[in-house]
Amino acid sequence: MFILLRWVLKTLCVTLCALPFLSAVALAQLPPAPIKLAMIEGLSGANGNAGEAVYRNLVWAVERVNARAGVKLVLERYDSKGQNEEAISALRSAIDNGARVILQGNSSANAAALIDAINKHNERDPGRRVLFLNYSAVDPVLTNEKCSFWHFRFDAHADMRMAALMEVIRDDKALKAVYLMGQDYSFGQAVLREARRQLTAQRPDVYIVGEELHPMARVKDFLPYATKIKASGAQAVITGNWGNDLSLLIKAARDVGFDGKFYTFYGNALGAPAAIGEAGIGKVVAVADWMPNVQTAGSDAFYRSFRVRYPQPSDDYVHMRMQLLIEALAQSVESAARATPPGGSYAALDVAVVAAHMERASVSLGGQSGSMRVQDHQFQQPLVVGIMDRQGTPGVKFDVEGSGYGFRVVKTIAPEAAALPTSCKMQRP
Repeated sequence: MFILLRWVLKTLCVTLCALPFLSAVALAQLPPAPIKLAMIEGLSGANGNAGEAVYRNLVWAVERVNARAGVKLVLERYDSKGQNEEAISALRSAIDNGARVILQGNSSANAAALIDAINKHNERDPGRRVLFLNYSAVDPVLTNEKCSFWHFRFDAHADMRMAALMEVIRDDKALKAVYLMGQDYSFGQAVLREARRQLTAQRPDVYIVGEELHPMARVKDFLPYATKIKASGAQAVITGNWGNDLSLLIKAARDVGFDGKFYTFYGNALGAPAAIGEAGIGKVVAVADWMPNVQTAGSDAFYRSFRVRYPQPSDDYVHMRMQLLIEALAQSVESAARATPPGGSYAALDVAVVAAHMERASVSLGGQSGSMRVQDHQFQQPLVVGIMDRQGTPGVKFDVEGSGYGFRVVKTIAPEAAALPTSCKMQRP
């Protein structure tokens, strides 16, 4: 009996004593805990198509990162319905569900509300701090007066985009009369304000013959607006409109016979080229961080691979900046991990350490490169301006959304030329 008891105790001791070692071996074989990303975006309502288009971009970018060794990402989605209150509610839910990184962009008003909420949350609950990566909210104030250590913008802001458009407008010597049209919220107001300022400075010979702000995502019939534009004698419209507010405006202008140009921020996507058709050839101008027809081998391969992933023409909405955003995040997390004593996981990294590395992120993909500016967390990258033309004409290898129309790049602005000063006074933790 004594011998049997001693054998049982010895066996039990061997088993229990081995547990720490076995646990360490088992843990070493486990994949690193993924970092949760929460996209908070308008996924329903009038501009739901824009939110879904962004989601496809982010899914593809996350898939590419996860296919490599290193950090793993999980993308979750929350519908803000484009409303500030819903965005803040989604933020709380995302944080409660373990999100470490917030992604948003299709409303500057939502972005401003999120910056305020994240600043307060990160100060109040440092153990659950989050980063805010912005892919499209371009109100200049977000990296100026409202700049935040926790917020990083990967799109060129409205003043930068307007300056790029103005390089083409400056060369359009026949242009003498313009109409300013925008959505009535912070971004649309900023576009019109900067258009007035830059026209006064660079084209004082051009008259502003009309100016209009309309409710965002609520106008179903733009014919009255298009009629006013035509009657004003404008030769061109300058607009920051996006989503259905842009495609419906352009379609209405075509229907009333407006024969002028559209200088746009987003005229190269989400239905606009198909809506205007032949009438847009040589007349719809768009500015972007990248376009499929930039005519480099790296860009061609990048775009073709996106179309393999999303072959439906209706899904043809790819933005380089959204891909570079995810690449910068992966780079910053991995750099932060290398600088942190071993023993933790990617998901357990201090968000402030990741942010400190993202301040100096420099990334490249598909022949395009960009880097984050430390002072204000405004990404610095080339900008391009394109003019709509038929697919197959010189410089238009690829069309948009199967429309038969694409954009020929007519101006490329280097990062240092696209950069603008900042008034940011960054408060760091």
